[in-house]
This record gives sequence, C-alpha cells and structure tokens, in this order.
Amino acid sequence: MKKFTFLSLTKAYDLALKNAPVQQSTQVITLGQTLHAVLAEDIIVKKNLPSFDNSAMDGFAFKHCERGKTLNIAGTIFAGDVPSPILKKGECYKIMTGAQVPGDADTVVPIEDCTKVTENSVTIPENIKEGNAFRPKGEEQKAGNILFKKGERVTAGHIALLSAQGIIATTVYKPLQIAVVSSGDEIKEPWEEASEDEIYNANAFAVTSLLKGYGFSASYVGSVPDSLEKSISFISKLKSYDVIITTGGISMGDADFLSEAFSKNGNRELFHGIDVKPGRPTMMGLMDNTFVMAMPGNPLTAMVNTILLSVPILAKMQGNNRYHHSYVYAKNCKTFQTRPGRANVVLGHLHEGVFTVTRNNKYGSGMLTPIVESNALAVFDQSVSVVEENQMIKIILFDSFPAAATYDSMNTNT
Repeated sequence: MKKFTFLSLTKAYDLALKNAPVQQSTQVITLGQTLHAVLAEDIIVKKNLPSFDNSAMDGFAFKHCERGKTLNIAGTIFAGDVPSPILKKGECYKIMTGAQVPGDADTVVPIEDCTKVTENSVTIPENIKEGNAFRPKGEEQKAGNILFKKGERVTAGHIALLSAQGIIATTVYKPLQIAVVSSGDEIKEPWEEASEDEIYNANAFAVTSLLKGYGFSASYVGSVPDSLEKSISFISKLKSYDVIITTGGISMGDADFLSEAFSKNGNRELFHGIDVKPGRPTMMGLMDNTFVMAMPGNPLTAMVNTILLSVPILAKMQGNNRYHHSYVYAKNCKTFQTRPGRANVVLGHLHEGVFTVTRNNKYGSGMLTPIVESNALAVFDQSVSVVEENQMIKIILFDSFPAAATYDSMNTNT
C-alpha cells in the first residue's frame, strides 16, 4: 500500500505552478470570439482615442479668455460634423455631446450652468475652469502606445477598446484542451437508472461546468472503471489533451488504480497528498506533455480543490500573466472553529462585506448542498483553531477569475 507524504497547501500550489507548461500554440480569431481568450501579442494603439477634440456634454464651446462675458452664438455643432474654426471675438459655439470642438475653442460650459441663454447669445459664468468638459485628442490613448499586453485575458472592456480601434481580429493562445474524467464502477450517468447502491455522476458535470464558467474549454470524456488494466488503456488514449482532470480513484483504497495507471503511462508525480482539510487525496503531475490534476472523489472537495488549485494553474497554462486568485477582506460574522495542524478551507457566504461561515463549518466533504449555499471560501493555515467574530479575513469569491497578483502565492489567513 502506498504511503502518502503530504505537502503543505502552499508548497503544493507553488510546485504545480512552477511545473505547469504554458501554452505556446496561437491562433487568429475575430473580435466576436475573443471573450475570455488570452492575448498572444501586444496590441498597439492605431488610432488616437478620442481621435479629435470633442465636447463631453451639451453646452457652449468658447475661448477661456472670454469667460464671464455674454457671447454671440456663431453656430451649432452636432456630433458627426467636421467644423472649421470661425469664431470672432465675442463669439462661441453651441455644441452637442461628442461633437468635434474646432481649434478656436478650448473650454465647454454646460447649458445648465449658463445664464441669459437665448437663440442668439449666452452669458458665460466667470468661474469656469479652462478645459472644462473638453476632451482633447488622444487624451485616453495615443497612437503608438501599448493598448494591451501579451498575456492579458480578454474581457468585455477589452472588446470595447479593440472595437474602438477598428481591430477585428487578434492573435490569442489556443484554448487548452481539458479532459474531465470520473472513476468508479458505482458511478451512473444522470440519464441512466441508478439503484440504491449506485450514485449519479455529479463530479464530472460539476467540474466541467465550473471550468467553463471560468472561460476554459473542458469536456467530459467518460468514467474509468475500477480495473488497473482498463484504467491504463483508458488513460493512454488521453495523451492528446493538454490537461486531464480526474475525480476519485487516487486515495489508498484497494480499488483506487488511477495513480498507478497514470504512472504506467509515464506520469511523473509532483505531489500526491496535500496537508489540507478537506482535500488531502490530491495528486498532480506531468505525463509527457499532459498536465495531470487528480482531484478527490468527494463532490464538495472536488469542486473546492478545482476552484482553489486548478483554476489558477490552468490560467497560467493558458498564457494568462495574471493567474493568482484575487481576494477581498471581509468581516467575519460569527465565531467558528477550524482543525489546527493542517490548512483549512472554509466555505461561506459573502454579503455586503460580511462573511458568514456555511453551517458553522460543520459539513461533510461528500455533500453538494453547502457549495450551493456558499459564494466564497477562506483558507486558514495550520496554526488557526478559532476565527473570531468581527475578525477581518481574506476571502476568495467563486467566479472571481484570477487577477493581478495581490499576493505571490497561496497565502492563507493567520
């Protein structure tokens, strides 16, 4: 029987990140396909943003030196007009939001801030600041600047800026091909009949949908039967995938063959066992060019470990240069206990800056309902046994994609 050597959560996390191969293959895709993709090249500003001086609001454009005066309205400028400078002394333009400001005006005053407004003239307030409501050419982005850097994950905001630059296609890293695998003869698919002695396959669909929610391409490829020979054969057919994520089959049970099946296929284990509650039976390794992530078989633990460990590692592998989990600080709602001696992952619900532990931190790793009742988790190191009411703690939100590294590793609450 294999003897486990448990690594600390932080060491396991750092070791996996260090050895995770980063995607090198790229592809060119159109703008509408780029959401969640990772840029494989710097994007350079082609067009000044804005591309001309313009007004930030409806009002009157004038030379600042004529503030405090009553000015004649020389003309009206609408968005889309290309006006030529025509102002004489004592004159201004009536102008609409987004409209181009001619070179003979440098300040815009909102209509509501003016007095004595008629069809032909307007009195400009004395205290208006120079450049008010005036958006100069290139104020936001100047041509030649780096708009986005290689390794940035594309969001809706990125797409808006790419669109504003007239960029219709970008070079991105190809999506990782991720195979999700279940194990166990007792597993039945949701569309099959299951007896009282059998269980439905929740893990595969939970992990696959979880990863898709983070923007990854994941596919369920089937369940490995509890047989060493069949497991070896099954795994051998998955080497074309970039990542294999399994649930169950790697603990110390007599029917847990996956670890050996991976080994027979050339897998080099980085670690097998993490000193964390829940989630000890976790293994990661490299099988030729395929990264192996073997999660525990218990549903709650499988999902928690996928969020906590797999998501940032996959983000790095996808080429994302921001892969550590971001976190927020929250006030703990009520005192709860953890088990000292190893790291503890605690589920809870974050609402309006307050973290409420799920079920007083008393739930089983085989459950699923606590995941639905939670939207966040907190990680505590082995020295923590009690988390006090009103204590400020670090919280990782579900569905919060790894962002700019606000810490360098899997830092825990202490």
